[in-house]
Amino acid sequence: MCGIIAILGREPVALGLVEALKRLEYRGYDSAGVATLEQGLLTRRRAEGKLKNLEKRLAGEPLNGVSGIGHTRWATHGRPNEINAHPHATDRVAVVHNGIIENFAELRRELEGRGARFATETDTEVIAHLVTDEMSRGADPVAAVTAALPRLRGAFALAFLFAGEDDLVIGARRGSPLAVGYGDGEMYLGSDAIALAPFTGSIAYLEDGDCVIVRRGGASIRDAAGQAVTRPTVRSSASAFLLDKGNHRHFMAKEIHEQPEVVGHTLAHYINFAKGRIELPDPLPFDFRAIDRISISACGTAYYAGLIGKYWFERFARLPVEIDVASEFRYREAPFAPGNLALFVSQSGETADTLATCWRASPSRPAAPAARSARKKRRSSSALSSRRPATWPRRSPWSRGSNSSHATSPNAATCSISAAAPAFRWRSKARSSSRRSPTYTRKDMRRAS
Repeated sequence: MCGIIAILGREPVALGLVEALKRLEYRGYDSAGVATLEQGLLTRRRAEGKLKNLEKRLAGEPLNGVSGIGHTRWATHGRPNEINAHPHATDRVAVVHNGIIENFAELRRELEGRGARFATETDTEVIAHLVTDEMSRGADPVAAVTAALPRLRGAFALAFLFAGEDDLVIGARRGSPLAVGYGDGEMYLGSDAIALAPFTGSIAYLEDGDCVIVRRGGASIRDAAGQAVTRPTVRSSASAFLLDKGNHRHFMAKEIHEQPEVVGHTLAHYINFAKGRIELPDPLPFDFRAIDRISISACGTAYYAGLIGKYWFERFARLPVEIDVASEFRYREAPFAPGNLALFVSQSGETADTLATCWRASPSRPAAPAARSARKKRRSSSALSSRRPATWPRRSPWSRGSNSSHATSPNAATCSISAAAPAFRWRSKARSSSRRSPTYTRKDMRRAS
């Protein structure tokens, strides 16, 4: 998952952008960068590897702009190097992006045919050139972004910074989360409340399809239909302790060792210790007694969690289970019998392939993977979360114009889950009292497996 931050401040923002990006390190990344307006001109500093490399770059080549955007990149298109690092820019617009643009190749060919010159291997650079193309035809920044967004197919959260526009940042969300932060004469955009916590506790979460025009005086939000809307502002409880690596060298090691506690807290919501029984939310959008098969779709570590679920369902519920990697499942035509259950599992709540599969398989596309929708329709999706995403998108960006033939039966149920993997702990021969993570021998690893 990439990390996004944007600041309209009153003092130089480059170091603030980097500090906010440090709070997004838990998302994983391989390069980072920032862009600010220096006397009206877009100026970037980017670096491969950790944020400390970007800090060294800024120490030698400081930026003094009071408006800027920043990004940590997890490479999907192109190698993890400085050239492919965000922000991507033309002379008129800079953009940072979390997600994947599925039709970037055809857009790139179209724009190259009109004279655009690309410098990277990424899908994101297409967005900058597409908006620049609209501006070259006379559109202002807001109109250019509004015209460009419907042409993008895929999942994204975007933040735009424009040359000569010191009091403007535009954000857009389709699939990937994005939050607006309200400050005192300052405004912010971020991938989640954690990134914005040092600056403000007043947060509004964009919903799927929203576009936000941010100025220092406030934010104007439009929905997917272009209508002005208001999203509720909440007080964020995010704080620095959530991101401390503790005695571990990196966040992955921390997450591995925290799994027993995290899973315990998650399951505690559904265990009645007084009665000694499990109590699931009522009503569920499906009836377990009417199910004779379960399908599970997930990616990465969530797929491994699904394998544990397959074991449990088959052993204790005596229900046959099939499990697929979401990136494959979404492209095959899997038949679903009426009345059965499909589970879609995402650790982060942002996995593009898993969300796309959930929406494509929904019996009432476009669907909302949220518990609220499940209660209303009784057959949509519910969300179980030990690390709750900022907000679930309300409708599918992938379902527009889709005629997928492998949708579930109208009587089938779907359930989306955002949760950490089940508890799994390695044992080490000796405990370490230093801040370094324990080391493991081959024998330890064989024992753990």
